[in-house]
Amino acid sequence: MKKKKATRVLSVILAVIVAVAGVSALVNTVLLNSNIKTAKEFPYVGTELKVEDKGNGVWNIYSDKELKVMQLTDVHLGGGWISAKKDVMALNAVAAMIKAEKPDFVVISGDMAYPVPVQAGTFNNKSGAKLLAELMETLGVYWTGTFGNHDTEAYSYFDREYITEFYSQYPHCLIRDGAEGVDGYGNQVFNIINSDGLISRSIITIDSHSYVDGDIFGLMWKYDNIHENQIEWYRSVIEENNEYNKFRMLASSDSNFSQNNMQLLSVPSTVFLHIPVEEYKTAWDEYAENGYKDTENVKYNYGKAGESNKIVYHGVYSDNFFETMLELGSTDSVFCGHDHLNGFSLTYKGIDLNYSYSVDYLAYTGISKLGSQRGCTVMTIDEKGNMEYTAENYYQDKYESYLEKEEVTMQELGQ
Repeated sequence: MKKKKATRVLSVILAVIVAVAGVSALVNTVLLNSNIKTAKEFPYVGTELKVEDKGNGVWNIYSDKELKVMQLTDVHLGGGWISAKKDVMALNAVAAMIKAEKPDFVVISGDMAYPVPVQAGTFNNKSGAKLLAELMETLGVYWTGTFGNHDTEAYSYFDREYITEFYSQYPHCLIRDGAEGVDGYGNQVFNIINSDGLISRSIITIDSHSYVDGDIFGLMWKYDNIHENQIEWYRSVIEENNEYNKFRMLASSDSNFSQNNMQLLSVPSTVFLHIPVEEYKTAWDEYAENGYKDTENVKYNYGKAGESNKIVYHGVYSDNFFETMLELGSTDSVFCGHDHLNGFSLTYKGIDLNYSYSVDYLAYTGISKLGSQRGCTVMTIDEKGNMEYTAENYYQDKYESYLEKEEVTMQELGQ
């Protein structure tokens, strides 16, 4: 009798679980469809950018004028019933900044989706990815992205390969698998080709991976590093670009052509990744230990460090990516996300190490009500590859939103 009673109780519990799961799935579907509808209602911005897929992770961007690039990071679209309201806030912020800046190209440096069920209400990382892709297609702006640690969690429904293929179906999205034989997805190079047919600057995106050492759920903040074959791929990109420009100059019949373009014999480049390299911390610690004053190696540019404890949450191992950048002398700037409350820029040994403001309304407790950390980075690149950039806070008047912009506290962020 007791066994039968226990069986009945277990059956009831299982029935309740199934019913709750079914109701949750139905609610998720209804709210996701509603938010997709909202994403499709934002005003069209558009871009006339000419792009060409050269294969194996290489794109050409043809431009005979100043090019404007926007970095967004950590959009953190949950795609579930818990995050539905905050997802709309994030969509609204992205649309407002793109509408005002009218960038030619957008790079999103990771954590585009955030399928953490206790905050999103779903394990389905395709839902957040779909919200973003539908918004960007509605805005009509070309974009790419690097993957972050949250885009494809261990418990998510879909892996990086699937999500890459999903994104690639959208005409304005340039995310692809990337270079063959290289670890990760989205290891790509976007070569800006000027009116002289030379590469004026390369935008390089690198997959900084996710968690390591058994930290499956990221609870111990054990993050991965850039892998050796990615570094070798990066080296080949720089060397091939330099050879391309050199060949173009030697092949020209105009005697002044090479002389006028000598600065492009070494093609300048910018790297985007999600998790910062260790040198972000090395540079910040040296700057802080010197009383927040410049040192021989470190020059302060702007911004503050709002994260606590370690300040910079980089990979747990050492790699030689930064040393390789120094050796090759091409990359003058690196942009990352990941640490949402950091918004600083330091030049370390001649390379600018930059955090972008994040978009996140979801991941950090109470962050939807705070505003000092939310925004984007805007870059302008001229025909000679010279680049200038600024960090822009979302709550400026110039970012007029289609939907009502939320009230936030503009908090003080660290040093």
